[in-house]
Amino acid sequence: MKKAIVTGGGGFVGKAIVNKLLEKKVHTAIVSRNNYPDLEKKGARIFQCDIRDKYNLAEIFKGFDTVFHIAAKAGIWGNKNEYFSINCDGTNNVIAGCRKNNVQRLIYTSTPSVVFQRSSLENIDESAPYAESFLCHYAASKTIAEKNILAANNHSLKTTAIRPHLVWGPGDNHLIPRLLERGKKKQLRIVGDGTNRVDISFIDNVADAHLLAAHNLETDATASGKAYFISQGKPVILQESSA
Repeated sequence: MKKAIVTGGGGFVGKAIVNKLLEKKVHTAIVSRNNYPDLEKKGARIFQCDIRDKYNLAEIFKGFDTVFHIAAKAGIWGNKNEYFSINCDGTNNVIAGCRKNNVQRLIYTSTPSVVFQRSSLENIDESAPYAESFLCHYAASKTIAEKNILAANNHSLKTTAIRPHLVWGPGDNHLIPRLLERGKKKQLRIVGDGTNRVDISFIDNVADAHLLAAHNLETDATASGKAYFISQGKPVILQESSA
């Protein structure tokens, strides 16, 4: 891997991956709707582009051998069309851009939500089937996107999907701040009896998993066309029961 580009490289997970790539002296660029002077100062090239802009995106991908596709619309609430245009159409544009420019490796940031069917996911593995009904547009759109990413895998473009859950750590500007805010307002609720165990993923480990996936696709490629859950390996209790 000599030249890598990260869609959504200014976000929590994206920025962690960009920093890892720069540390390894990989020529690194970012595709984002915003500018990130801090990453630019470190050596990353910034391309301001919406991933729904198919033709501009394809131009940007010229000369790169690896794409980390992180950009997505996340969250539970929001406009359905926006979720599907960004997460599905945008992902299809990424695939098309890779094919047009002979990009060799595509690593996609997915989510365990693609297999969630309103029941416990305890002791499941990657053989679990995709969900048939979804609680939100995010999960539905990410499922379609992951399927398309894995279906795009072939001898010239090797693809894989990484499914981290509950990413946390330094630089988090979403999950922990929201939990703290709601905790102060006494708006947090205990799910179940408070003993429910949940898998979590530390940000540095999530970034490392993406780079390991890229290395695998570059070498023996045993991960090509496959999806992988990512966690710390030991579920935690998020909140003790008050009972």
